[in-house]
Amino acid sequence: MLVNAVASGVSASTTLLVAWGVSAAEFGRFTLVLSIALIVTVGMVMSLHFVMYQELPRSRPEEHRALISTALLSTLVLGTALALAGVLAAPVLTAVLGVDLRTLCFALALALAMAVNYLTESFLRGLRKYGLTSALKIIVAFVYLGVSAWFLFVLDVRDVDWYLLALIGTNLLFALVSAVGFRIDPRSWSRALARSLYRHGAYLTALGGLSAVLFGVDVIFLNHWAEASEVGVYSIYNNFPKRLLGVVFADGIGLVLLPALAVTDTSRALGRIGRLSPAVFAAAALLSFAASAVFFLLLRGEYPYSFGLMALSALGIGTHTVFNLYSAALSMDGVRGARALIAAQCAAAPIVLAGQAALIAWQGLAGGLVAFILSNLVLTAAVVIVSARVYRSRAAAPSVRHPEVPR
Repeated sequence: MLVNAVASGVSASTTLLVAWGVSAAEFGRFTLVLSIALIVTVGMVMSLHFVMYQELPRSRPEEHRALISTALLSTLVLGTALALAGVLAAPVLTAVLGVDLRTLCFALALALAMAVNYLTESFLRGLRKYGLTSALKIIVAFVYLGVSAWFLFVLDVRDVDWYLLALIGTNLLFALVSAVGFRIDPRSWSRALARSLYRHGAYLTALGGLSAVLFGVDVIFLNHWAEASEVGVYSIYNNFPKRLLGVVFADGIGLVLLPALAVTDTSRALGRIGRLSPAVFAAAALLSFAASAVFFLLLRGEYPYSFGLMALSALGIGTHTVFNLYSAALSMDGVRGARALIAAQCAAAPIVLAGQAALIAWQGLAGGLVAFILSNLVLTAAVVIVSARVYRSRAAAPSVRHPEVPR
């Protein structure tokens, strides 16, 4: 966890370096590419990385090679097909998203690189190779930092495209070097197993798609209703700490938490999260506020130093952390947990999306920060209500603790 926290810090420093080195408008395009890529990645990976978190710890060692090979080869084929389809549909997609062809192509390439990265990392974590995972993460993080620093300080590159290429390359680099931790045998690919994996991941894919839209469309809204520079500033106030939190959660606590939740009774986990929520909210909000104060002292320039905006961002990050904990507990409970989370997000989605659109169109950057707070409050309340009904009795329908993918 400590090594992964350092790796997360290095990755965060690289993002700040890019924001400092390019204009706010250019960094806004960097954020826009990343936001679109995060949405597209859901369709490319189809939640097979979450399936691996669940199935690898529960399966026998002799089953690992078939699981890994089938998941990886299927993802490569599907991801490439979707990327090509996106390029062919560029006239429609660029008009809908309000971007140019170059931005769309970068987003598709980054999505494919991230999909492979997510999947190979899940192999290592599912096999409980935590030390190897953290070592590779920190090496790749320093490579990304080194390449970005070379672009900025040696070549004086101010075009964000080069930094996007570096991000795509380092995602692919991790996927390649992670292969030292598992075996791939194309002959063990199984159509029946692929169908089972995708069937099991279907609920999580629907969930991932909902989450990606609910927490990614704000940047697209802002790109539509505000100046390009405001997108960059919003990214530092909200998207940057949100993604930093996600990286710390995934690479630190989540390194052990996700596989552990896969074999823990979900009703008890939800009860513990409920009791810990106030402390988790306070800790995440204070950490976010303190980090923002430092970030903006370093950036200055086109990025306004505003305690009011930092406070709004901190409140949003605090509520988002609580929502993430509930989501992790439910998503690791297989189909039943995924159904509960999908139901909660579907119920909250109209309110969340309407609120984001209205507040961003009205108040731009500040409206986006307020909308993020309200969105997480609505989503968390929906999750608590739905999960209380699904898990209302510990004695009723105990959580699944065996492999759900037939082999």
